[in-house]
Amino acid sequence: MSHQSELIAEDILAYLEQHEKKELLRFITCGSVDDGKSTLIGRLLYDSKMLYEDQLSQLESESKTHGTVGGAFDPALVTDGLRAEREQGITIDVAYRYFSTAKRKFIIADTPGHEQYTRNMVTGASTADLAIILIDARQGVLTQTKRHSFIVSLLGIRHVVVTINKMDLVGFSQKRFDEICEDYRAFASRLELPDVHFIPIAALHGDNLVDASPNMPWYKGSTLMNMLESVYIGSDRNLVDFRLPVQYVNRPNLDFRGFCGTLSSGVVRTGEEVMILPSKRTSRVKRIVTFDGDQSEAFAPQSVTLVLEDEVDCSRGDMIVKPGNVPKLQNSFDATVVWMNADAMIPGKTYLFKHTSQTVSGQIDSLRYRVDVNTLRSSPAPDLQLNEIGRCSITLSQPIFFDSYARNRSTGSFIIIDRITNATVGAGMISDRDSAKSTVAAWETNDKTSSDSASSVSSVTSEERVARFGQSPATVLFAGLTGSGKTTIANAVERKLFDSGRAVAVIDGEMMRRGVNRDLGFTVEERSENLRRSAHIAKIINDNGLICLAAFNAPNQTVRDRVADLIGKDRFFVVHCVADEKTRKERDEKGHYAKAEAGELPNFPGVTAIYEDPTSPDLVLDTSKKSIAECVEEVVEMLKAKKVVK
Repeated sequence: MSHQSELIAEDILAYLEQHEKKELLRFITCGSVDDGKSTLIGRLLYDSKMLYEDQLSQLESESKTHGTVGGAFDPALVTDGLRAEREQGITIDVAYRYFSTAKRKFIIADTPGHEQYTRNMVTGASTADLAIILIDARQGVLTQTKRHSFIVSLLGIRHVVVTINKMDLVGFSQKRFDEICEDYRAFASRLELPDVHFIPIAALHGDNLVDASPNMPWYKGSTLMNMLESVYIGSDRNLVDFRLPVQYVNRPNLDFRGFCGTLSSGVVRTGEEVMILPSKRTSRVKRIVTFDGDQSEAFAPQSVTLVLEDEVDCSRGDMIVKPGNVPKLQNSFDATVVWMNADAMIPGKTYLFKHTSQTVSGQIDSLRYRVDVNTLRSSPAPDLQLNEIGRCSITLSQPIFFDSYARNRSTGSFIIIDRITNATVGAGMISDRDSAKSTVAAWETNDKTSSDSASSVSSVTSEERVARFGQSPATVLFAGLTGSGKTTIANAVERKLFDSGRAVAVIDGEMMRRGVNRDLGFTVEERSENLRRSAHIAKIINDNGLICLAAFNAPNQTVRDRVADLIGKDRFFVVHCVADEKTRKERDEKGHYAKAEAGELPNFPGVTAIYEDPTSPDLVLDTSKKSIAECVEEVVEMLKAKKVVK
C-alpha cells in the first residue's frame, strides 16, 4: 500500500498514531456521463498501489465480462459496484472509497453524471472539501458540466480541480487543453468558485494522475495526486463562531453531567464562558471530555462532551454558544432547496425539518423562483419537481438557531422529511437574506398622501381620461372560493367590454403570485399582503382611466374593506361568485380540495381556513346555475347601473 513506511517495521504503535492524526480530505468526482469519473478513481487507486491482490484478480476477471475496454483491465469497475452500473457502464449511486497516503487520508465520493441522479450528486457533495470535475477533451464543456459546477458552487465547495480527460484521444493537444480551460473560466466566472485548477489527464492510462506524463511535456503543473495531498483546506473551516448543537445529555452517575455533540464550528477552551440557547443561561466550561481523555481545548469538527461549572437546564436540541456571538433565532427564513422526491414539493404542505439536532414541523410558504441550473437563470414556478432547485420562503412551528450556509455549513443546512413516509424529500441551505415576512400586511403605511401620490403627478386629468375612454374608472373584485369561476367570468367580462370599445384590464391571484407577489405564501397575513399589493396596482390602473377586473379569493371581510378604502368606495364594487361544492371540486383541475382535505394544504379557504362571505356585495353570481354569458350580462348591467359604462 502507498502509505507504508519504515515505522511499520520499527514501531507499529507510532505508525498507527501517525496515521490516525493525518488530515482528512473529502472529495467528489463529477461531470457528464462517460467523462471517466469511475475510471479516474480506479486508476488513481491502482497506480497508488491501494488495491489488494485479491481485488486486482477479481477486477481482471470481471473486466473480461463487464469491462468497456475490450477485455483489458477496466479501472472503472473499482467503484461501479451496482449490477445495473456494470451492465450500463455508468454510475448510478454514490460510491464511497477510503484510502490514505503518507500525507493524508481521503474519502472519495464517486457521484453520478446523469441528470436524473442530480440528488445523488448533491448527497455526495454535501460534506466535500474539494471537487474533481471531469471534462471529456473531445466534447469540451457540456450542459451537465455546468450543472455540476453550479451545484458545487451552491454547496460551498471552495476547491475545484478541473481535469480534462481522454487527452490521448485528441493527440495530447495543448491547444485543445487551453481552449477548454478558457471556455470553463468564462462560465465559472459567474459562480462562487474561488480556487480552480486545471490538469490534463488520460485516466485510462494513468497520465498525470500519480506520475507526470511523458506524453504532455508542455504541462508543467502538479499531478492530481500531488494536488490532493497539498491543497490547503485549513482556512475553509469556521473557527470563529463557536456552535455546539447538543445531541445527548450524558448522566452516568450523580457526579457527572455532560453535554455531548459535534462542534459545528469554532473553538472552545476550558474556563471560557458559554451560553445555553434558548434559555440564555451562562456558565463556564469545567471540562472538555473526549474519547482520548480530557483536553484543554477542542475545535470543529471534533466530537466532545462539555462539563459546565453550573447546573443548567440543557437538553437535546439546545445549542451551546459564546455570549456576544450567537446565531439567529427565528422561525422563518429563505433557503435554497434541492428537491429529492418523485412527488413534487407542495407550498403550504406541512413537512418535518431536521436542523442540527432539532426536528420541527413547518411548511414551505412559497417558491420564490426555480433555478435553471443549465443556464443559471431563475423563473417563476408553482412547485419543484424531482432534482429541481429553487429559492423558498420557509416558516417553522418554532424558532431554530441558525447561521447562513455560506458562514456555517452545519447550522446553515437542513433536510426536509415527509411526515407520512418518513422519507427525506429535500435538502436546504439557508441564505444570508432575511425572509420577507417583515413586509407582510403593511396596511398601516397607506396614508392618504401616499395613496394619492400617483394621480397628483400626472399632467392628464381624470376628466380628460373619462372623455377619452368614454367610461368611469372602477375596480370590480370577483371574490369567491376556488372553483367558483372568478377568473373565468372576469376574462369573459373583459372580452365583452373590450369588444364594445372599453379600456379594461384583468388581474388575478395566480397572475400576481407569479410575478409581484411570488415571495408570499398562503397564511392569513400573506393573503392580506397579496391583496394589499394587488389593490395598489388596481388603483394605478384606475388612476389611468381604465376599468380593472380583479379575481381573488379575498377570504377576509376586513381586508376587503381596506381594499375599498384604498381604491375608493365610489369606484370599488364586489361581485360574489358562488357555486355548490360538487361543481367547485369538478372545476378544480389542480386537486387543491383533495389535498386540503387530506391535510396537505393548510390555510386553504373553505376547507382548512375560514372564508367570510362578502357582507353586502354589489352582485351575487351562482356560476353553477348560470351560464358564462348570463353572468357576463349581469356584470355589464351592474356597471351600467353604477354609471361606469354607458
